[in-house]
Amino acid sequence: MTGLGRAGRTLRRTAWQALPTMIGIIILCFFLLKLVPGDAADVIAAEAGSATAETMAALRARFGLDQPLLMQLLAYLDNLAHLRLGFSARFNMPVSELIMARLPNTLMLMLAAMSMALVVGILAGWVMAIFANRWPDRMLQVVVLIFYSTPGFWIGLMAIVLFSVKLGWLPANGNMTIGADLTGFALIADRARYLVLPSLALASFFIAVYARLTRASMLDVQRQDFMRTAAAKGLHPVTIQLRHALRNALIPVTTMAGLHLGNLLGGAVVVETVYGWPGMGRLALEAVTGRDFNVLLGVLLFSSLLVIVANVAIDLLHAWLDPRIEVH
Repeated sequence: MTGLGRAGRTLRRTAWQALPTMIGIIILCFFLLKLVPGDAADVIAAEAGSATAETMAALRARFGLDQPLLMQLLAYLDNLAHLRLGFSARFNMPVSELIMARLPNTLMLMLAAMSMALVVGILAGWVMAIFANRWPDRMLQVVVLIFYSTPGFWIGLMAIVLFSVKLGWLPANGNMTIGADLTGFALIADRARYLVLPSLALASFFIAVYARLTRASMLDVQRQDFMRTAAAKGLHPVTIQLRHALRNALIPVTTMAGLHLGNLLGGAVVVETVYGWPGMGRLALEAVTGRDFNVLLGVLLFSSLLVIVANVAIDLLHAWLDPRIEVH
């Protein structure tokens, strides 16, 4: 079967598996959220300072909160069947518009953090494996241990103190310069400056994980027979390390990266709050504090979809890294 045929079969299989999985996630999260005391009407009334019983009843009727729990679930599933995510009581706008306004920022942050984690982690692990048990390996292991044991939000705060407060090199809050009419490369450079620190805070733990995993995998691959065969053929050591050792060592790393996407979304809640990054993680926190469960369910739905799509991409990447792997 050709590569395109295997990819198509993988996509079809994942689509059939993803639909009941996502429905199950939505139903479970719906009932769990309903266990939280209070609702959007309570929060709106508290922010207003006072509200009569008639006002509270009108608010609950407007948002459908006066219906039985099962009817609320059926109404939400009906909205999903018509590709609607409902209405946000707190933000007074459709949930889909609210999420689509925040989704690009979260995707940008996740892509930057995952790229940083993979590039820096794999490079560090490769160097550690080449110089195993020598001073570069020991020095990098100390750095990796610091990244592994230090919470990401603490690294983020220390990075703000160093690079924003002391040195003034990078901004500490937001995702772009407000009021600056930038275009082209200037706009890209401005957004990149705001992206560096939150990406580092989100990627620090995963840099340590991928570095240690790459080192262990590289040391294991270097003991395989095909590595001795490649050396016996007279191939250059750099070619052996890159084309044979590193390529085969990347398979467990990419597998772990796929599993960590959910952790990235969870970590984005803290990082986006620390850095004032307007993404889905910060939106989820605002939805929890405002008891805006339609928004929170929408964020959970999109997060589940992102993880499923990313894992399909990881499966296809495995098939490319090692053609012996059959994508079932």
